[in-house]
Amino acid sequence: MSDAAGPAVGIDLGTTYSVLAHVDNTGRPWTISNAEGEAITPSAVFFDRDQVIVGKPAVKAAEFEPARVAQFVKRQMGESYYGTPIGGRSFPPEVLQALVLRKLCDDACLRLNPFTKAVITVPAYFNEPRRRATQDAGHLAGLEVLDIINEPTAAALAFGVQQGFLTRSGESPQPETLLVYDLGGGTFDVTLMEIDGPQYRTLATAGDVHLGGMDWDQRLIDRVAERFLAQFGVDPRQDEQAMARLHWEVIEAKHALSARNVVTLQFAWDGHRMRSTVSREQFESLTGELLDRTLLTLRRVLKESGRTWNQVTRLLLVGGATRMAMVQQMLHRETGLEPDRSLAADEAVAHGAAIYAALLTQSDHPQYRGVSVRNVNSHDLGVLAIESQTGMRRRQVLIPRNSPLPAVGVCDFVTQRDGQSNVRVNVIEGGDVTGAHATPIGKCVVAKLPPNLPARSRVRVSFDYSASGLLNVGAALPGTGRHAAITIRRTSNLDEDALTAWQDAIQRGELLDKGDLIEPHADASKTAGESDSSEEGVSPSGPASAAEDAKLQAFLQGNISAR
Repeated sequence: MSDAAGPAVGIDLGTTYSVLAHVDNTGRPWTISNAEGEAITPSAVFFDRDQVIVGKPAVKAAEFEPARVAQFVKRQMGESYYGTPIGGRSFPPEVLQALVLRKLCDDACLRLNPFTKAVITVPAYFNEPRRRATQDAGHLAGLEVLDIINEPTAAALAFGVQQGFLTRSGESPQPETLLVYDLGGGTFDVTLMEIDGPQYRTLATAGDVHLGGMDWDQRLIDRVAERFLAQFGVDPRQDEQAMARLHWEVIEAKHALSARNVVTLQFAWDGHRMRSTVSREQFESLTGELLDRTLLTLRRVLKESGRTWNQVTRLLLVGGATRMAMVQQMLHRETGLEPDRSLAADEAVAHGAAIYAALLTQSDHPQYRGVSVRNVNSHDLGVLAIESQTGMRRRQVLIPRNSPLPAVGVCDFVTQRDGQSNVRVNVIEGGDVTGAHATPIGKCVVAKLPPNLPARSRVRVSFDYSASGLLNVGAALPGTGRHAAITIRRTSNLDEDALTAWQDAIQRGELLDKGDLIEPHADASKTAGESDSSEEGVSPSGPASAAEDAKLQAFLQGNISAR
């Protein structure tokens, strides 16, 4: 992957499976098969004694040596370490994802010219640390990551360009409103988009990064395991090898239930053998609550977009878990639309990423000329302040979720006490009104304030959030001449030294070397509200009553505009 002049590719880095695609000379996206000749590659990593193995052999190895296999890593992106050590070493999730990316790219180089440029997809509901971890995984794999694109947006691009509701010039003959329902192996997203001519515009998005097909699997695993325990007094869930074997049997049964009403699952462990019959009706009963969670998200997106089902023209299904009959039936009942399954659910996202890569590299394909993509932010962006009357933390939103990007937001705060020497603005993503469950993404400090500055002096905070994910934060004290500004790039779990060390270890093939562990960045584990004791925060400019909070939110809404 050393030739920068090679093609740009699109990569769907999935929880259970990953796919790489590129756009050919005619502008058509194609999936590049792996070295085994298959379109999709399991996102599993097996640390054998003398080498790292990725893909289907790693999944099979999990049945015999589960402690040496890493699976479903995507769910842990943004965390300091993958859940359990492997071979005595704790791995950051982005390192494990980099190994999957290396497998995809090395295999693709067997069929394409060498390349380094790639667009990688993420769930629309990924927060900034998870997005940065994905970028870092690409860097560790030796890629130049052109951009991170939301999976539903990529899917809409793929459907739009390939399925006939766009002209050859990339435009829509008439405006289309697309609902993308993306249920993958480990994550779930719903996105509503409009296509008007060559303009792709996201209206609203919501999702759950801890909901996917593997949760359906777990419900069936529990049912079979409990029957096994009741019959033989042995719980296979207590043994890693038994769990790996049972998981494989359950996946096969789940796939079969998409086409059949009843399947027989056979499982043997610890000298015992059991046959268990499962009907589609039983499976749907076991997992109905999971499906209901997706339905609530679906309705939330429609409400927040201000649209009705009558205004939605197409329903696009993405992700392997959408093959379950219960998903398609629920969507038809709710929307009145016939789900569009015209593209392979496993490949559509990678195809869209490849199209987006062609756009970014200005490839000369007529059907892409003039095409633009406009997204929304998936989470609220705001400031964590301290209520002066109660001393309690309080979140102030400057850019609400689902604001079209780029976006700006402005809000006034006040200093907390007389003679305050500096002001710290803690920038957070998500969370509730108290800041609980928020993700800290940076801070801006205005230092060396004038002496004897009275308490409740005004501090004006401004956010400027670009479509590329850069957040410019400004803080100023009017009348004092004091101000500060920072650009917050996606926060990284690993600092530059750690990234370099891990990349060297990957290239040398010495990931299980017993040398010193490479620790995540020291700031990665800070929670919202933590700070240096020498810096002082700001307070909202008014009390935290419900009425005034509503007024504040109205004020914020009035000060936010898309550029």
